[in-house]
Amino acid sequence: MLFLAVFAGLLPVYAQRAPIDVNLIIDGSASLSPVKNEISTWIDGRFNQILIDGDRVTVWNAGNSAIVVFTGRIEGNAREAVKKSIQDISPSGSVPDFSSALREAQSRQSSPFSYTLLICASPSALSSTINSTQGNLLRFSRIEEFSNWRALVVGLNLDTRVRRAASAFINN
Repeated sequence: MLFLAVFAGLLPVYAQRAPIDVNLIIDGSASLSPVKNEISTWIDGRFNQILIDGDRVTVWNAGNSAIVVFTGRIEGNAREAVKKSIQDISPSGSVPDFSSALREAQSRQSSPFSYTLLICASPSALSSTINSTQGNLLRFSRIEEFSNWRALVVGLNLDTRVRRAASAFINN
């Protein structure tokens, strides 16, 4: 019993991690309107699981053009500010600009690891991104399907790391 109490007390020490860059790119097209509340609730639950104090969060509204609607470190009331920035997105237009948001998120990466979550509510929105020069950024993605939208975890800057690791493996 004493062993379990000590082990449970030390578990949070081993679960800590360094702060990371977190990018949230939300489809700001008119397709967001019918699923906005569902998406907001899902993001809130997901972020409660992954965000720690010190993480750097940037939220994009990928409407007709991608704009940053929140950027800051998670500390104090920042979680509420992130939620408010998502709630304040006003859906409009027909084609979300994921390419610009992905390109900017890639260029902003300041830590060795980042977590990029792209929310797509438009049925055909990803095809234009996949066919653009930013299509290679979606190569290392995991897609979670929901009834009327998708969540993509995008591995930004992984292609360089994969090539480096493959080269090191082959040369050894």
